[in-house]
Amino acid sequence: MPKRHRLRPRWGRWFSNFGMIFIDTLVLRLTLGAIAVSAAIWAGSNGWGLFNIVSVTPWLAGLGAFILLDLLIYFQHRIFHAVPLLWRLHRVHHTDVDFDVTTALRFHPIEIFLSALIKAIAVIAIGAPVTAVIIFEIVLNATASFNHANVRIPTGLDRVLRLFVVTPDMHRVHHSVDQSETDSNFGFNLPWWDRLFGTYVAQPQAGHDRMTIGLNEFRDVADGRLDRLLIQPFRRS
Repeated sequence: MPKRHRLRPRWGRWFSNFGMIFIDTLVLRLTLGAIAVSAAIWAGSNGWGLFNIVSVTPWLAGLGAFILLDLLIYFQHRIFHAVPLLWRLHRVHHTDVDFDVTTALRFHPIEIFLSALIKAIAVIAIGAPVTAVIIFEIVLNATASFNHANVRIPTGLDRVLRLFVVTPDMHRVHHSVDQSETDSNFGFNLPWWDRLFGTYVAQPQAGHDRMTIGLNEFRDVADGRLDRLLIQPFRRS
């Protein structure tokens, strides 16, 4: 049940988007590996971080770590929009002119590398239990895939779901060419941070069927090629 009609052929976009995740995975394997889990093991072994210092039950430490890590992802996302140098990396994700589950894979390898480092530092500072980190990674990947899906969810159901999780309709607003909408709905997993910090936009002004997705600066078909995506942060707009 697709929400929107595609602007570009599926296979060209999918080749580029799947190609990005292949390169991202290769870069992490060759450099940082499973750094978030390793950081949790290291912090636990050395007694570092909040939940290794404060005496709480394991389930409370796990729940607290999950929520704090999700809050970190929210603010990291905002920072990557606000800092011009980081935006050059993150805009690769936003130059997709269509919106489907493969858009969730479209991140520049340098952004993935930096995100992994930031997450590892946060895991140590929080003292996140290993199990909580693994669960968070699984849930984050699942919800990121879900909220990028080109799927039509009944309005009533969407209204209920977005009380607990970021839905496709909620996140799609974030991919609008209208900057006031691009700079909104930063959450990937829990939907509460946008409401709490004033970045929540319920619906796009043009409506989901008529809104334009992507960035005005990069709309040529060639801009979606894998090689162009890799060099895009180093190009002028």
